[in-house]
Amino acid sequence: MNAPTPLKQIPQTSLFREGDVFVLFGELFGRGYATGLVDQARKAGMQIVGITVGRRDENNALRPLDADELAAAEASLGGRIINVPLMAGFDLDAPAGEPTPTDLLNKMTLKTWEHDTLDWAHIEKCRELGTRRFRSAVAEAMALIDGLIADGRNVLFAHTMAGGIPRAKVFMVIANRIYKGRGDRFMPSQTLLDSDLGKLILQNFDEVSAITFQHLIEGSAAIRARVEASGGQVRYTAYGYHGTEILIDGRYQWQTYTNYTQGYAKMRLERIAQAAWAEGIKATVYNCPEIRTNSTDVFAGVELPLISLLEALKREGGGAWAEAQWQACGALLADGIAVEDVLRKVADFQGSEVMQPFRDFAAWPMPNAAAQADLQIGTSDAIVGMHKDRGALITDLLSALVVESTGALMFRESSAPAGPVLWLNHDIVARQLNQLHAAGS
Repeated sequence: MNAPTPLKQIPQTSLFREGDVFVLFGELFGRGYATGLVDQARKAGMQIVGITVGRRDENNALRPLDADELAAAEASLGGRIINVPLMAGFDLDAPAGEPTPTDLLNKMTLKTWEHDTLDWAHIEKCRELGTRRFRSAVAEAMALIDGLIADGRNVLFAHTMAGGIPRAKVFMVIANRIYKGRGDRFMPSQTLLDSDLGKLILQNFDEVSAITFQHLIEGSAAIRARVEASGGQVRYTAYGYHGTEILIDGRYQWQTYTNYTQGYAKMRLERIAQAAWAEGIKATVYNCPEIRTNSTDVFAGVELPLISLLEALKREGGGAWAEAQWQACGALLADGIAVEDVLRKVADFQGSEVMQPFRDFAAWPMPNAAAQADLQIGTSDAIVGMHKDRGALITDLLSALVVESTGALMFRESSAPAGPVLWLNHDIVARQLNQLHAAGS
């Protein structure tokens, strides 16, 4: 892929209606993109079905949700949860009596991890075991979901699985240095990727963030065949990230967060969608803008491009409603600080000579660098310090708006998707928000 393929027009068609079925393939947690899509399905009157990743018992064995957990999950989703544990990844899988990959990682120390090696034949056994476990659980879950879908109904499968970081103590320290470290605390991300620890993490990212999409598409083949034979249609969506076009120097330009280690898995996710599309399956990865979530908060500076959405809201005809968002953001800033001051900080960051080499789309995801990390993390810290309350940030407000907009865009575009991989850049996100909130009102 040589350049982003942006969604340029707000989709107008709506395939999904009351009685159709929305399947959330991933557990619903707060502060995430999935809430926007679930809200759209709920507004359309769709029957909502979800799954669970399950929970681990005291021996790390997977189990279904108990009665209280299930009730809470169904109340949060507003639909039925298929209570079959669909925990992705293989970091806690191993043949009986043998160490899991996480057990092996926990033998590593801060002094030795760069040179410690893993038994890759054993790791492959664990990976195959994890794959068999997950595929079996998908088959069980899909059989139950099949019974909930009446003939002739349309179905929207929404893949939301992401992550895959093993719970290894040594990695938590390393991650803080790679994603939040400056000066003496800086660590090159390439050092991690060159190590056996990094190679294992990349494999697990692939399994969780990408290959689960393939398992979903393959595992729902019987549902797809029956639904389509009875006059219904089936669609698949997935959440990607591959940088975003935002306003820089008055025009929309592609930029990205560095270093986004999960980027390799996100590109594999794109390839899975492209392969499905080639077989006539309407599966689309929507590459969404940067927002703040529980999982992205580890990446210091990932939120910086989000602030530029304020400019896009005005550029795309937001009128009085856009002005109200500026005022709401301004109210969160410390005395004497204006929204324009924050935007100037972001503009200086994006325009810096230090950041120019990291706008290479073909080289994505690039490793970090000391000067880039220092500027990125420093700018993030400085902007947080411009607020009245570190717990109430402009980026929280703007994240909620992006979730709302992308949910609407993905839901409607999936009726007749333009392709297997689409970027939701700040221009279309802003135009959708302005339309949703009646521009000029």
